[in-house]
Amino acid sequence: MAELIIETEKIRENILNLSKYFDEHNTQWSLITKVFSGEMDFLRQILTDDIIQNLNTVGDSRLTSLKNLRSVRPDLRTIYIKPPARVYASDVVEYADISLNSSLGTLEALDQAAQHKNKEHKVIIMIELGELREGVNRSDIVDFFEQALRFKHIEIIGIGSNLGCMYGVEPTYDKLMQLKLYKELLENRFSISLPIVSGGSSITLPLIDQGAVPPEINHFRIGEAAFFGLSPLDNQPFENLHTHTFELAANIIEIEEKKVLPDGHIGDANVGHTANLDAASKEDTSVKAILDFGLIDVAQEDIEPIDKSITFVGITSDMLVVDLGPAGEKKYQIGDQVRFAPNYMAVARLLHSKFIDQVFV
Repeated sequence: MAELIIETEKIRENILNLSKYFDEHNTQWSLITKVFSGEMDFLRQILTDDIIQNLNTVGDSRLTSLKNLRSVRPDLRTIYIKPPARVYASDVVEYADISLNSSLGTLEALDQAAQHKNKEHKVIIMIELGELREGVNRSDIVDFFEQALRFKHIEIIGIGSNLGCMYGVEPTYDKLMQLKLYKELLENRFSISLPIVSGGSSITLPLIDQGAVPPEINHFRIGEAAFFGLSPLDNQPFENLHTHTFELAANIIEIEEKKVLPDGHIGDANVGHTANLDAASKEDTSVKAILDFGLIDVAQEDIEPIDKSITFVGITSDMLVVDLGPAGEKKYQIGDQVRFAPNYMAVARLLHSKFIDQVFV
């Protein structure tokens, strides 16, 4: 069985270094663990006292994962990082101290659930700044707050935005300044305090040292940088964070020299994907290896062979075929492993697959 190798200590060091960095910039942050989807072994190894003491909250986008977070560390402050489905309002109040919201109907349900549980539920209201994902339209934000402030068991502790996730709208100084101005507008209009302005994620990190983040933006939601050491803004390492934190190790189950081009009529019944082949520019045969994972486990475009002489040939539901290069037969044999560097989405999918072993080192 193929294995996802997880460099636990490197990830821990990344989290500690980020805590130090944010502390130096007088900024709170939430560790977002959704890539691990509530994996209990991982949470136990990562969420130790030294890790969580400098975190504002630990967050996820799935209620089952928040439930697992509570199970591993009942003392954690948790945040639900997508607008909840109204039907799950009771569970949100039960497992999340804070939730991100953009719907009055959901706030009403959360208010009723909090009243039933004799709790006060904290919320951050998301504002749409151009990414066209979650968020109250800017033209509606004053009316929205006027109605939201009527709920008795809901405490609005801040505002936030999501940028860079769907269309890739960059979190520019102008976008973040808009959040600052909305904070001032709403505080003055309603005589309230909004202590949290959550405008930052891993994509925003490089802007801090560029002076492109207004000081009022005082809360970041960080996942990718903590686990992969990268900022999606430029896909470059951030500060001194570790970037080689995961490897996919797959077993070779066949090595043969085979034709480069398939032989026969090509129909539409295939369920896999293949590389584009130019018959005029390829050799007749090449040394191919079959590996023990497939599309059910991960998309091939989200992994990269560590051995640069290896190229992708094709993938089906449960097997990947690679070209081992001119020296492939001498370099590899049956039973050897081929290793890949997975990206964020690859790790998320691999951790969901029951056909991939997890190895913590």
